[in-house]
Amino acid sequence: MRWRLVHHDGVQTLLETADIDRLRTALTGAGFTAEGIAARLGPQASADAGRHDFRAALRGTGSGDPLDTLIRLFICGQTEPEAAVAAALHPLPLPAARAAGLVTLADGGLAAGVDLEPYGDWWVLSDLPAQPGRQLPADHVLGVGGASTTLAAATVRRPVGSALDLGTGCGVQALHLSTHARHVTATDLSPRALRFAATTAALNGLSWELLQGDMLAPVEGRQFDLVVSNPPFVVGPGLATHVYRDSGRAGDGVCAELAAASPKLLAPGGTLQFLANWVHVRDEDWEDRVAGWFAGTGMDVWAIQREVSDPLDYVRLWLADASEKHDAQRAADWLDWFAAHDVTAIGFGLVTARHSGKDDPSVVCEDLRQQVQAPLGERVAEWFTRRDWLDSRDESQLLAARYRRADGLQLRQEATMGDDGWLVDRQFLAMPEGLRWVEEIDPLILALVSGANGHLTLADQLSLLAAAHDAPAEALAQALLPVLDHLVERGLLLPA
Repeated sequence: MRWRLVHHDGVQTLLETADIDRLRTALTGAGFTAEGIAARLGPQASADAGRHDFRAALRGTGSGDPLDTLIRLFICGQTEPEAAVAAALHPLPLPAARAAGLVTLADGGLAAGVDLEPYGDWWVLSDLPAQPGRQLPADHVLGVGGASTTLAAATVRRPVGSALDLGTGCGVQALHLSTHARHVTATDLSPRALRFAATTAALNGLSWELLQGDMLAPVEGRQFDLVVSNPPFVVGPGLATHVYRDSGRAGDGVCAELAAASPKLLAPGGTLQFLANWVHVRDEDWEDRVAGWFAGTGMDVWAIQREVSDPLDYVRLWLADASEKHDAQRAADWLDWFAAHDVTAIGFGLVTARHSGKDDPSVVCEDLRQQVQAPLGERVAEWFTRRDWLDSRDESQLLAARYRRADGLQLRQEATMGDDGWLVDRQFLAMPEGLRWVEEIDPLILALVSGANGHLTLADQLSLLAAAHDAPAEALAQALLPVLDHLVERGLLLPA
């Protein structure tokens, strides 16, 4: 595709500044927004279109008015008559739209040349998504997808001075950062990605600092209050065929590299959040591996594993992701690399690290497979708030504090019918909201939680429990303080 390119913050854009303004006018005037499309199609058809089921959308967009034409062109991927496209894009001249690659000639009219997607209150430009039988080029630029929306939902949204989107792609994370950061910097190895990001920024009336280069190179020596990254984290032998997914580093090296750089990258109090893959190696705990990425950094870390894939499924997933033709030898080489390095599985999750300045930072890596109360970013912020509260108190202060049960906390029991009736085999505390943990407990912990009503100090609670169980209060405290730490960290108990 031939593009006519101009500059936005030193990076080439797809359209002249005046033509970007004209395109914005056209999209706004037609109502080609997330809200406008939902109103035109209705909630069910709009939801179906989001899953690439366009039947209802096609049936409901036959009028030929500008909004219908734009929906059919950019959402449903249809070829539309040239006159209808020209009317829908007015006042943007059709020759300018074609020169920018927004639309291309096709049999019977014009087709979309890029993915132009209404996203929240914004528009995002990227390459067209993968199509069956059409392999993605090496410099393909992804649009809004599952990984980008996952990271966006998991980011802590608090006002910051400076924010960095490391590996911005088409600019999805930078859009979100613009809502709560005074200054946004976005980097990418791919010049093509930066062109899309520059156009996305300009179309939405935003100004970002855009820098080209690999990983941390473009921002060497600089620090930020918030860094987010959806890096090319695909795990393998280090072969780089697609820039959006492959870092050129072997194994999970790109994520380890990002973690190790966190002290230099973050201002004091700053936060780094990134999606990651990590390998599960035989006879090695994945938690130790991810925690090892941050050894000596002084970071508080919470790493949560959301999914686990076996090597065969993983290779199939990523070969299919780029619509690559089946290559038995390449798949075999990839799987052989996993086998040679004793990789038994690959984990996927979110890593959050904070430059807290603590002498003894907390590093917690754990499975979090259950669905959590959205948005995850709020749950992440709450986790660090609870962890800070615990880390700032010594044993005597923890004993002097009062605690209360989380709102809505449930007790669940498994029981077996015996000769004398039901006998409880196992008991669980369950959180219906928040992180929705389910914790197996014993009767002593149940008594502790049951008594946590915010009125008694923990020391007073333990004195009552010690008397009830004929046990020394001091020994009981030593046994239950680690349990208390765990329950507060997970949010089942809260400081009153």
